[in-house]
Amino acid sequence: MRRALRPPMCLAAAWLLAAGSASVSSAQSGVATGTPMGTVRTDTLWSQSLGAYKAVVVYLPPSYSAASRNRYPLLVYLHGRGGNERNWVDAGRLDRTMDSLVRTGAPEAIIAMPDGDDGWYATWNQLGDANACRADTVRREPAATYCVPWTRYDDYIARDILSHMDTRYRTLARRESRGIAGLSMGGFGAITLALQYPDVFAAAASHSGVVSPRYFGPKPFAPPPRYANTTAELQTAARNLWSDLRWVMGKDTIGWNARDPGHMVQRLQVRAATGGPRIPQLMLDVGVDDAYVDQNRDLHATLTRLGVAHRYAEWPGAHTWSYWQAHAAESLRFLLGNVAGR
Repeated sequence: MRRALRPPMCLAAAWLLAAGSASVSSAQSGVATGTPMGTVRTDTLWSQSLGAYKAVVVYLPPSYSAASRNRYPLLVYLHGRGGNERNWVDAGRLDRTMDSLVRTGAPEAIIAMPDGDDGWYATWNQLGDANACRADTVRREPAATYCVPWTRYDDYIARDILSHMDTRYRTLARRESRGIAGLSMGGFGAITLALQYPDVFAAAASHSGVVSPRYFGPKPFAPPPRYANTTAELQTAARNLWSDLRWVMGKDTIGWNARDPGHMVQRLQVRAATGGPRIPQLMLDVGVDDAYVDQNRDLHATLTRLGVAHRYAEWPGAHTWSYWQAHAAESLRFLLGNVAGR
C-alpha cells in the first residue's frame, strides 16, 4: 500500500463535494421492540491535512434527536489495517454494544469512526509513491479519496475530524470530554494520537495494538527487551507490515523512535513534569494468541517501569473480529469512565 498525489478532482466525483458533508442516515429505530436505539450515519468532509475528501461514520445516541440542547462526550474509534470507516459498525457491532450499555445506565456519547486508509494515523516519514497509487480495489474506494496528496493522518484525526464533529454535532468540545480507541493499526493510532495531542484527548484505549513496533525479542516477551537497531532488523520486526511502515516511519531508528509509544510517553513525562499537559489515561488489551501480544507486554512493562498509570489485560483470543467484538464494551466503559460527566 502506498499513498500518493491524487489526480485532480473530476466532475465524476462531484457527489462527494456537494455541501462539504454529504450525509446519509441509517437509523436504527427500535420501533419493533420499543427500545430506544442510536442512529448511524455517514458524513463526507474535506480534510485539509490530507488534501482530500474523506468519510466518517457517526453514531448518535438514543436521546440525541429528542434532547435538542444536550451536549455529549465524543469518542473516536479507529479501524485497523485493510479496514474502513464501517468496520466498527458492520463487523464490530459497536453501535449495538453502545446501545446495550446505555440501556444499563451508561452515559451516552457520540462516536466518530473515520476512514483512515492504511495511513497509521501518523504523519509519514516520506510522501507516498505517485506512480503506484491507484483506486483501492479491496475497499472499492476511488483514487480521488484514497490517493491523498499529503500524508498527515495524525492531523487529519486530531484536527479535521474533531473540527467536523464539534461543528456539526452537539459535542462537548473540550479535552476532558474526548476519548479515542482503536484496534491493531488503530490501536497504535489511538495511543500515539493521545500522547501526541494530550491537550485534545483525555483517554485512549488499544485493542490488539501494534504498540511497540521496534520490539525484537525475546519471544515470548521477557525482560530485558531488545529493539531493532538496523534497517534489516526493523524490516524483520515489522514482518508483513514493512511495506507500510517503511513509508510511515522510515528506514532508520530516528523515525521509528519519533512515532514509538514508549518513547512518546517518556517525552510527555518530561513535559508534564515541567508544567506541560498531563498524560492521558491509557488502556491496553490483547489476546494471548495474538501476533502482537509481545509488543503489548513490552509497552505494559515500559509504562509500569515509568510509573505511568494504565489498565492492561490479556484475554483468550487472537487477532480477530470475534475478539474485538467481545471486548469493545470494555474500551467503551473505560473511555466513558474518563470523559463522561466532566
